Amino acid sequence: MNLDDLRAMVADQHRAVIATYRPSGGIQMSPVLVSLDAEDRVIISSRQGAYKVRNLRRDPRASVCLLPDSFFGTWIQVDGTGSVVDLPDAMDPLIDYYRRTSGEHSDWDEYRAAMQEERRVLVRIDIERIGPNRSG
Repeated sequence: MNLDDLRAMVADQHRAVIATYRPSGGIQMSPVLVSLDAEDRVIISSRQGAYKVRNLRRDPRASVCLLPDSFFGTWIQVDGTGSVVDLPDAMDPLIDYYRRTSGEHSDWDEYRAAMQEERRVLVRIDIERIGPNRSG
């Protein structure tokens, strides 16, 4: 698997599971919707107080497993270093994320207000490894 394979998969489906590290060293997993930004970083919308966000602020290591909509079939794991972008800096990237995962919103002012109210952040993961190199 390589970046082109990842781009092709993310173009059609966005379901994934992110794994971050708890303070105890254990793994915290969360279902998420993902896309890639213009710099080929994995991007995820989350809430300020979510476990994955708190974990990434403390320990930026993250893995994301992208799954096909049918669950079985080709999947891709991405390992990398995560960072969190807070509002107000996150607003334009959150709009970009929405467009990449869901298309155009019917009311962008409503969307912006919801992002503020929900205390949304954008998680970015700089890709360090893409795998597996075969289905299994």
